[in-house]
Amino acid sequence: MHVPDGFIDAPTSAVTGVVAAGALAVSLRGARKELDERTAPLAGLVAAFIFAVQMLNFPVAAGTSGHLLGGALAAILVGPYTAVLCVSVVLLMQGVLFADGGLTALGVNITDMAIVTTLVSYAVFRALLAVLPRKRRSVTVASFVAALVSVPAAAVAFTLIYAIGGTTDVSIGKVATAMIGVHVLIGIGEAVITALTVGAVVAVRPDLVHGARGLRQRLQLRVNGALVDAPAPTAPVAARTSRRTLWVTGLVTSLVLAGFVSFYASASPDGLEKVAHDKGIDKEAKEHAAADSPLADYGVKDVSDARLSGGLAGVIGVGVTVVAGSAVFWALRRRRDADASPVNTGV
Repeated sequence: MHVPDGFIDAPTSAVTGVVAAGALAVSLRGARKELDERTAPLAGLVAAFIFAVQMLNFPVAAGTSGHLLGGALAAILVGPYTAVLCVSVVLLMQGVLFADGGLTALGVNITDMAIVTTLVSYAVFRALLAVLPRKRRSVTVASFVAALVSVPAAAVAFTLIYAIGGTTDVSIGKVATAMIGVHVLIGIGEAVITALTVGAVVAVRPDLVHGARGLRQRLQLRVNGALVDAPAPTAPVAARTSRRTLWVTGLVTSLVLAGFVSFYASASPDGLEKVAHDKGIDKEAKEHAAADSPLADYGVKDVSDARLSGGLAGVIGVGVTVVAGSAVFWALRRRRDADASPVNTGV
């Protein structure tokens, strides 16, 4: 659902840029409360994983494909504020390095793919957890539904933005019907990927999953025939999988997905591209400013072998994203630590 240059007029793009900048400022502040020494490395990895999985377009209908948006996945794993930053880092890397998503439309893409998906999915996720049993399985179920809803919500948001600032005279009703219809199908794929990923992390390190916090039930012991709450442990229980092992496993998985599996992804246009072509939205589309980038269109320039070119581009993308994301989140964590430290007054 990456919006290219030319789909949305300049004033509307500027307004969405202001909205995106404001949301990023709020998220930078909020993420300092969500991130700690355990979750900061995971946040950088989540950004890289989203980048990798977004390369895996899956078929959803005749001549149409879809890919992960990632807002729900990131919000549940690392928190909503950090999720906005995760997806924004991915969109920035894609736009600047890979000519995917217009640079003048960066505000539109952040608003639609990072902000809307995160807010909607996390609201749905929390609402479901409030009524579901307080079990780990409920986190996976809520993840599935939240991700499913987030994709058509993003389609609705794009339609509204296009209704305000679209550059072609197209029936908004037809655009809305086509966008929502195909993105409901894409949402199923998003839901499956999100639920499987969240479920896998919850199974080995539930303490690292932001959405699973507070669900652990207190251990009860039977004393003299009555159940009483056991004392809270003074030290964390040893995890089955260390943070380092989880991080390395996630990074290797991301590299394999982007560097190898992506070659077998669907070549059909994604939901927005298909609707844009069928409805004439793309009549004013402009060439990407980074079209001459050495990595444009997810291939390495001057590498003739398509499999090698795409694989190298995917590996480079994962590497750059994990470095950029990790740098941002480690800086936020250090800022949090600095704010928490007592001020030396010299007394």
